[in-house]
Amino acid sequence: MSSETPGGHGPPPGQAPPLGEGEAEDLLRGICFKTGPPRTVGVELEWLLHDRDQPRRTVPPELLEAAATAVRALPLSAALTFEPGGQLELSSRPAASLMACVEDTAADLTAVRAALGGLGLAPAGLGVDPWQTPRRLLREPRYEAMEQALDRWGPAGRAMMCTTASVQVCLDAGEEEPGPLGYARRWQLAHLLGAVLVAAFANSPYREGAPTPWRSTRQALWADLDPKRTLAPDGLLPPRDAWAAHVLDTPVLCVRGEGPWQVPDGLTFRDWIRSGEPGRPDRSDLDYHITTLFPPARPRGHLELRMIDAQPGEDGWIVPLAVTTALFDDPETAETVYRTVKPLAETAGAGAAPRNPLWTAAARDGLADPELRQAADLCFRLALEALPRLGASVAVRDAVAGFHDRYVARGRCPADDLRDLLTTGGARRPAHPKGTLS
Repeated sequence: MSSETPGGHGPPPGQAPPLGEGEAEDLLRGICFKTGPPRTVGVELEWLLHDRDQPRRTVPPELLEAAATAVRALPLSAALTFEPGGQLELSSRPAASLMACVEDTAADLTAVRAALGGLGLAPAGLGVDPWQTPRRLLREPRYEAMEQALDRWGPAGRAMMCTTASVQVCLDAGEEEPGPLGYARRWQLAHLLGAVLVAAFANSPYREGAPTPWRSTRQALWADLDPKRTLAPDGLLPPRDAWAAHVLDTPVLCVRGEGPWQVPDGLTFRDWIRSGEPGRPDRSDLDYHITTLFPPARPRGHLELRMIDAQPGEDGWIVPLAVTTALFDDPETAETVYRTVKPLAETAGAGAAPRNPLWTAAARDGLADPELRQAADLCFRLALEALPRLGASVAVRDAVAGFHDRYVARGRCPADDLRDLLTTGGARRPAHPKGTLS
């Protein structure tokens, strides 16, 4: 969701007073859970860019650059960025309603598709590219440093940076008071319902031309990264305290500078404040550090839900946006959903998402897992009841109902369709029909 939120890249380092440890803790407690009645919603859509007629073909860098130039020239409502492997990302403005978000984003996508189509390209809704090996096109210092830091943990970092795409739903943090819309309840809900969303919308069972053991290979890649950076905070502490401690006790990915950025090994932000080396961090360094943390749910003033694979079809992204908004923001539904997913905490155990048994089962099995299937079925039914109260159009409700009937009610997810498609005749068969994976 494009807005002035904590964790933006901020001003260059060294232009603000040094930050003290207590001041950093106070900032994190105060800015990352901004409370009030839920009123706004946003969505961040990442897309792989494929050849429209031969989606297995590697798109030349010069064609991707031409696509970037064409899309940047469009008068879009959303903020436009590109990921290291050339993935396109649209981040909507905070919208006053679900339908306002849907309509603004759909209009932007229509313009983007037309611009890409003129170059023979199409945005592909896939959690992980089924064919391409990681190829980093952006050479900015941020990504040079990120690659170097994540390489310490194996190849998953490069795959995540260059071959993955998602639907990220952004919602208000919630109310200060307890209850179904209270921020503490919504934070807990994000880490239980999040596994259900992983399972229902899993859409990445292939990587580099071969099947994987996962229905959401994208989620498996995230779980394989730096074990601190991608974890949810300690669930035993209140949300504000847990997040503040998590941010300060996670190692710094990089220290920005004029030349190549430094990539410390094991230096936490708290250590950096206490030691003052290399240089004393300021508020902009803290804001930047937040952008290098990748938990399944990230509080940035609002809640950024990061666990959903990119979805197939031109309008497939609408379903996770609508379902998630309905389950969080309709008060009656939020209370029932919380009771529905609370038993999943027993399966999750004491481990943090996304490395606990619940999230592992969601990424591996999707809705073939009976417990997750039952929870997803009820959640979709509740969402369908709530959507009219949120002003959702008939088309949006029909899209959610169609997804429920095609996938959830049958214990399937989009990854199962993709497996069927790619294994009919083998993963390396001739390119599939135009538009099948877009």
